[in-house]
Amino acid sequence: MRTALIAIRLALVGIALPLAAQQPPAGKALPVPVQGWDVTEIGPGYYTFRYTGTRNVFLITNAGVIVTDPIEPAAARILREEIRKLTPVPVRYVVYSHQHWDHILGGRLFKDEGAEFVAHANCVPHFRDLPHPDLVLPDRTFSGERFDLRLGERTLTPRHLGTNHGDCLIVMTPDHVNVPFIVDLATPGGMPLPMIPDYSLHNWVRSLRELESWDFDRYVGGHGVPLADKWRLGERREYIEALMAETKRERTPAHRSSRSPRSSPAGCGRASSTCAASTPSSRTTCGARWRIGAWAGDAAAAHAPRCQPCWLISL
Repeated sequence: MRTALIAIRLALVGIALPLAAQQPPAGKALPVPVQGWDVTEIGPGYYTFRYTGTRNVFLITNAGVIVTDPIEPAAARILREEIRKLTPVPVRYVVYSHQHWDHILGGRLFKDEGAEFVAHANCVPHFRDLPHPDLVLPDRTFSGERFDLRLGERTLTPRHLGTNHGDCLIVMTPDHVNVPFIVDLATPGGMPLPMIPDYSLHNWVRSLRELESWDFDRYVGGHGVPLADKWRLGERREYIEALMAETKRERTPAHRSSRSPRSSPAGCGRASSTCAASTPSSRTTCGARWRIGAWAGDAAAAHAPRCQPCWLISL
């Protein structure tokens, strides 16, 4: 069912799924929890906290707690109470996975209790460009590919894979449980890419290939179920590759000249100032933009007009 739904949606825009995506390991469709909250232990002292549809991880050590994305103020208050049920030691660090607000708001209560905030240096320009009253700026930043955050007997290692889902996203792994926290690059069981605000798709594919080469079996995603099998990374990569291939096909002169005038709704002309590429490495396609948006899902449709600004798709 999980890939059948994806296959049906891709078929609507003429995208042929690669063989591996058509034939995933057998199993039931993944549930997608969206209400309430829960805490799941991944390994000794290593937990994932879910609030509605978003989740983080936190690591309890003998010297304090490392928390990742606080999500939002209501979530952070509940998270603090859940941590207090498990340990009396305070939260010493809060680590941001990337710059998107649906993950990183609400950490002020941890800051007020003495926590130090950590992020990749590339996140800071985003935070300053788009300030938010519920966003705590990082106290410490790191650049480069790797940073080891030591607390007590444990180390949490964030790794930066370059540009992909933005330009400051990091993947975090504790030293004693080989289950990385991979936010938004491959949400298990979710419908990917209902919008493409600041992503670089070809670099997203590169990052997924790099993650597929790492030695681990399961990971924690930023949304959805507590644990996902590693093959989900390949499923997402193949989806993005198919989406890019279809977008390129739509841009060929032969395909554009043969496309029906009814390919896009009235008022969604292909020539528009909103369709100008912002960088030489970015391209746009209004026809594919509307067709992709048409099946992106009720949630996306409820928050956007039928004729949306053209998305920038890196090819």
